[in-house]
Amino acid sequence: MTSCDTTSRATTRLPAVTLALGAFAILPAHAQSEPPTLRETVVTATRTPTRADQLVSDVVVIDRAQIDQLGERTLPELLARTAGVQVSSNGGAGKLSSVFIRGTEARHTILLIDGVRYGSATAGTPIWDNIPVDLIDHIEVVKGPASALYGSDGVGGVVQVFMRKGQPGDPAFVPRASVTIGSQGYSQEGLGFSGAEGGFTYSLDLQHTRDKGFSATNPRVPFGQFNPDTDPFTQDAGTLSLGYQFNNDWKLSAGVTYANGENHYDDGPNRDTFGVVRTETEYVGLQGKVMDNWTTQFRVAQGVDLSQAKVAAAFSLPGTFRTTQSQFNWQNNVTTPIGTVIAGLERTVQSIDSSTAYDVTSRAINSAFVGLNGNAGAHSWQLNARRDENSQFGDHDTWFAGYGYRISPNWRVNASYGTSFVAPSFNQLYFPFFSNPRLQPEEGKNIDVGITWTEGAHSVKLVAFDNKITGFITNTTTPQNVPRARIQGWTLGYDGSFGALGVHASYDSLDPHNELTGKMLPRRAKDQFNLGIDYATGPWKFGATAMYVGQRYDDVANTTSLGSFTTVDLFGEYKLAPDWIVQARVANLFDATYETAYGYNQRGLSGFLTLKWAPRR
Repeated sequence: MTSCDTTSRATTRLPAVTLALGAFAILPAHAQSEPPTLRETVVTATRTPTRADQLVSDVVVIDRAQIDQLGERTLPELLARTAGVQVSSNGGAGKLSSVFIRGTEARHTILLIDGVRYGSATAGTPIWDNIPVDLIDHIEVVKGPASALYGSDGVGGVVQVFMRKGQPGDPAFVPRASVTIGSQGYSQEGLGFSGAEGGFTYSLDLQHTRDKGFSATNPRVPFGQFNPDTDPFTQDAGTLSLGYQFNNDWKLSAGVTYANGENHYDDGPNRDTFGVVRTETEYVGLQGKVMDNWTTQFRVAQGVDLSQAKVAAAFSLPGTFRTTQSQFNWQNNVTTPIGTVIAGLERTVQSIDSSTAYDVTSRAINSAFVGLNGNAGAHSWQLNARRDENSQFGDHDTWFAGYGYRISPNWRVNASYGTSFVAPSFNQLYFPFFSNPRLQPEEGKNIDVGITWTEGAHSVKLVAFDNKITGFITNTTTPQNVPRARIQGWTLGYDGSFGALGVHASYDSLDPHNELTGKMLPRRAKDQFNLGIDYATGPWKFGATAMYVGQRYDDVANTTSLGSFTTVDLFGEYKLAPDWIVQARVANLFDATYETAYGYNQRGLSGFLTLKWAPRR
């Protein structure tokens, strides 16, 4: 690169950096006497309950009220409203989706459902498309390396979904029900209850969804897959949780999440191609206090993903793909003067039952992990180390170190460094004609630096990151390890309120590229902007959101472009009575036509109306 080229590139990026620094420059310089008010507790970033304002990682929590207000019908659509997250989808509800955290690959994110690892061992990615959004209580999104906490795949981060549960102190029986109708023949009915009695807590929620949808493809789709028919999705789902508190120190808990969907998709003209998708997670755990400062937890869990083609055409993957991840966990938390020490052992067994012949159909990962997180005065710290013994790829050690310092009651800085790795999937290694059994794991090194300003109800956060991935596996017909991919970027976010008016905004600047070719990684935009506004008065709530996604490429050669787009949504809610709420949402208000995967359509202008009944006791 010539000096002229270097100057040109620096000049191009200068306005973005200036924008970020300028946002902090206009903030009030004075400090207030009271500390910031953020007191939310999260568990995913440290594996133990920790106050969000003491974390050294970049974490976002999406609670039930936000889920209702955003009104998204799928989990990827919901996550797309989160700073640092981009998504792509092969059509509407139930269709294959990918989630990119901080520009990393879809296989670089771990998905947990109530602590249970869920995804496809064959595809090597989380399966987002069949998770029932309306049964979710809240979501925690950890951005940055997480292999030192959770093992393979944690290059970009972790998404943990917490389903609805009964809580100690709840009334004995609290029922709930909801009905939604919408455009394109959409309807959903939900019924559930939760409660607590004696030492027991319990909850059960059931849901049925029908979406007649729209054509998943258009004539631009590759390989002649276009079929102008509608591609519906139907789903039956439920979640059950049980808990029993033996005494003040010991508790037994169990939970099941189940979703069975029938998904229609395009695979050429004049053929109604469809298949079954099934999601299952279950766990049983015992948690208790060994000593005043020592708690222990034993957990047995299983995540099952099933994809079965019922009617398939030329381009469909044939037959059945069932992957099971059996998980055994023992974790100990010990409170010490320098923070909480965590230490534990895990065993995960991934197995495949498929009509496609794989040379290897199972592997086991035995893991040991240790960590420390704590705070004192203005200081916060976190250290984690983990060893994973993979029956296919041997030992891998990962670690994480982070530090946060509160400069004043308003200002806080943090920095962290972490390593990660990703074992190749069974498809990448063994799928007939499209695999490479010589692949080796990817390894990542990530640096994070952040600064946060808070005052009263206002918070501004700027985070910059640099993630280098060696042995990067290319997303091509025959996957190969290439020397390195590098993903640099920064996120600027604001959350605040002015009385009854809430404002939420984020801007992501991203540079994800293959360092061997210099090409952009597919389906990730350099720029993304989210804006949300909400207002409450009396029984009314109103809101609007807007999302801008910049131009991207659909292929590794950067020859097929996906245009930029902007969508705007509206939300309204009215409390008819103490137990009754009606909600309305207009999605894609200006009927924008756009693609997040080349040749695949996204939902146009549509509306949804929901009636909820939730008696208070």
